[in-house]
Amino acid sequence: MTERANILITGASSGLGAGMAREFAARGRNLALCARRVENLERLRTELLDAHPEITVAIARLDVNDHDDVFAVFERLSRQLGGVHRVIVNAGISHGRPVGTGGFAANRAIAETNFVAALAQCEAAMEIFRGRGDGHLVVVSSIAALRGMPGFQAYSASKAAVATLAEAIRADTLATPINVTTLYPGFIESELGVADHKPPFRVSTEKGVRAMVHAIEAERARAAVPPWPWAPIGFALPRLPLRLLAKLGQR
Repeated sequence: MTERANILITGASSGLGAGMAREFAARGRNLALCARRVENLERLRTELLDAHPEITVAIARLDVNDHDDVFAVFERLSRQLGGVHRVIVNAGISHGRPVGTGGFAANRAIAETNFVAALAQCEAAMEIFRGRGDGHLVVVSSIAALRGMPGFQAYSASKAAVATLAEAIRADTLATPINVTTLYPGFIESELGVADHKPPFRVSTEKGVRAMVHAIEAERARAAVPPWPWAPIGFALPRLPLRLLAKLGQR
């Protein structure tokens, strides 16, 4: 398998995005890091270059809901690194409200950021990959995408939508050197807003990130991460009675 030397990560200023940047830097990969909080990116770049002076780290401020800027920033960062070989569509938000409780603005923001903005990122990445003739698109969905989770209604729907988009892109590129991976993280610190509630089987950011990077490097089509217990849970979720699902999804 060709090594993906140059990797672009969105939502890289904290949490899972920053964690993946640290893991890939330790593997000697060059990085293009995007997020709204550029001051966090600057601190992260300094940290990574101090630890790994042999790599290149390019950063850019990016609000993924500015769709025109997504295309411009991806192209600019690709030029800075001499090409991008892997794009990780990671930027997202999770704090929604139950439907019908006055939270439409928050739920719309989730839908726009987690799906429409992700579509823009996929479009920009695939333009680069189609031009190169190869590449690896990684879409970060969620275990919540596998079923309508009551505590995460708009979030579940948005992540299901982006997972379906990734599958369709994968189907379209099967006969090409372009690979597509969909990640389904379980309950990871900083994922699904788990800091403010105690879901079952929660793991640390570090453990979750290691599992994500392992699945990305293997370029699997689909991966529940960490695989234990989320692979069997992911298999069971679509088959659970709604009453049990409601308990699992409680905030």
